[in-house]
Amino acid sequence: MTRRTRRRVIQGIMAGCVLGLAPVTWVHAVADGRVGSVGEAPGRDVAVVFGAGLWQGRPTPYLAHRLDAAAELYRAGKVRVVLVTGDNSRTEYDEPSAMRAYLAARGVPDGRIVSDYAGFDTWDSCVRAKKIFGVERAVLVTQGFHVRRAVALCDAAGIDAYGVSVAEPHDATWYYGGVRELFAAGKAAGDAVFRPDPVFLGAREPGVRDALDAAGG
Repeated sequence: MTRRTRRRVIQGIMAGCVLGLAPVTWVHAVADGRVGSVGEAPGRDVAVVFGAGLWQGRPTPYLAHRLDAAAELYRAGKVRVVLVTGDNSRTEYDEPSAMRAYLAARGVPDGRIVSDYAGFDTWDSCVRAKKIFGVERAVLVTQGFHVRRAVALCDAAGIDAYGVSVAEPHDATWYYGGVRELFAAGKAAGDAVFRPDPVFLGAREPGVRDALDAAGG
């Protein structure tokens, strides 16, 4: 290999690294200053909780921790309505209903919980929150490895978003989620640029507005 060829190979590798890291850099830049704990979260009308899987019909521990944080936000008066968004693409798999039941069992009134049954991924959830449920400003509740991407995507969808980072032990699931985010950031950047419609959009739903009206504003 000649010196010129080696130089071109090195330049190509460096360019590839820069391009590969660009989506992650974008995610962190958009979310800078917009992520914190439950105690640091600003007051917003709506909290959005993203699905994170079910086990035997009940929320997985990671999803349960998200819902615990949302319930804490509600009890603290920082949000008035909780929008739970997840996968209900199969009759036997219903994330939003399981999330709703979990929140209701922990003191969040059923009338303050709104379900989005077509939140198949983060982009779909953000777009549907804006276009279907009319959410303009929200607190997003998810784990630390996911929260910045959620903020960046909801920002791209037109929502003024603040992310609550739910703490987790650094177990195998946490590390897997962190590695997955490196690849998910690329898709997120593509979604932000090309703004595809969600898998299912449908008609506008008044659930969030009705719940806010019932809450007094």
